[in-house]
Amino acid sequence: MFNKLKKALSGKGEAATEDYLEIDLDKEEKDSKVLVKLFVLKKYDDVNVILNVLREGFTIAIIDIKVLKQKDPIELKRAVSKIKKTADALEGNIAGFGENLLIVTPPFAHIQRDVSNATSEATTKGNKFE
Repeated sequence: MFNKLKKALSGKGEAATEDYLEIDLDKEEKDSKVLVKLFVLKKYDDVNVILNVLREGFTIAIIDIKVLKQKDPIELKRAVSKIKKTADALEGNIAGFGENLLIVTPPFAHIQRDVSNATSEATTKGNKFE
């Protein structure tokens, strides 16, 4: 028994010739779909969950900040600052919509901040496209 173990560890004998399975770690399969996920920022600690999802790189986060804004504006400022720093580090985008929503995107998505001419013309001309 001891001799078989000794041969296996030294690379000689039958045990050394057994086949093995090679795993290619670069071919890790990921879901290639983009996820749009809603979050409610109720307390400062909720930021960590949002940041972890953003770091994965396939999620567009829509964050409702109303609860924390009413509860503690100073904590809200800290939370938004932390989210912004992470979005910048990931080369993503962040923008506020209205008074209570933030949208954070991964690097492959861009947030258009200005209203396009077609949309503004349609609203000023009674929604008639010419």
